[in-house]
Amino acid sequence: QVQLVESGGGVVQAGGSLRLSCAASGRTFSNYAMGWFRQAPGKEREFVGTISWGGSNTNYADSVKGRFTISRDNDKNTVTLQMNSLKPEDTAVYYCAASVSGGWDRSDYPYWGQGTQVTVSS
Repeated sequence: QVQLVESGGGVVQAGGSLRLSCAASGRTFSNYAMGWFRQAPGKEREFVGTISWGGSNTNYADSVKGRFTISRDNDKNTVTLQMNSLKPEDTAVYYCAASVSGGWDRSDYPYWGQGTQVTVSS
């Protein structure tokens, strides 16, 4: 089992920045690729980005590419989502997730945090 806890959500104006963190406990954190997903009201949960177990490879959804950055610290068992140039359409509950294999689909990730709300006002 891997336990994940997100933090750092809040309300920000369009064009602003937020930094989300995800703290992991349980199994060896460095064995897992980490993903970020988000779910807006009335919509499906969607892929935001992922980072490999060692942190050398990242991939992002086109909608956030160039604005969001994922990083990880395997010594501190944390993964971070830095969000810049935020838009109202980024408003959603953001989830971190862990997977041995990684991937872009939510079904690739067996472990999930509880989510943190991000609201971007126009």
